[in-house]
Amino acid sequence: QVLVLVSGGGSVQAGGSLKLSCPVSGMTYSTYPLGWFRQAPGQEREGLSAIGSDGRTTVADSVKGRFTISKDNAKNTAYLQMNTLKPEDTAMYYCAADEKRIYGLGTLAQYNYWGQGTQVTVSS
Repeated sequence: QVLVLVSGGGSVQAGGSLKLSCPVSGMTYSTYPLGWFRQAPGQEREGLSAIGSDGRTTVADSVKGRFTISKDNAKNTAYLQMNTLKPEDTAMYYCAADEKRIYGLGTLAQYNYWGQGTQVTVSS
């Protein structure tokens, strides 16, 4: 059984930083595609950054230069380092993974395993 967890959210002031963690367990293989997403109230869920099946990282333009994805394969844990946070970054943040091949950010439908989400609130 695949389990995706998410933690590390919280409330910060604009300009601050947060680091989200996403431990994944139960995957068949040690390498798999993984992505970070967020959803603000009233808005669609958007892809932020992902590590594809080819090991390459993709970052959405909206967070490029501020957010960095990484993965510790020994711990089966992915991270999203978020710097220079802005009020518009306020959203519920999700981590997702899958065992099929996904390249780039992928689409929401391509990811079958989702974490429960963690709230990030950035105040001005």
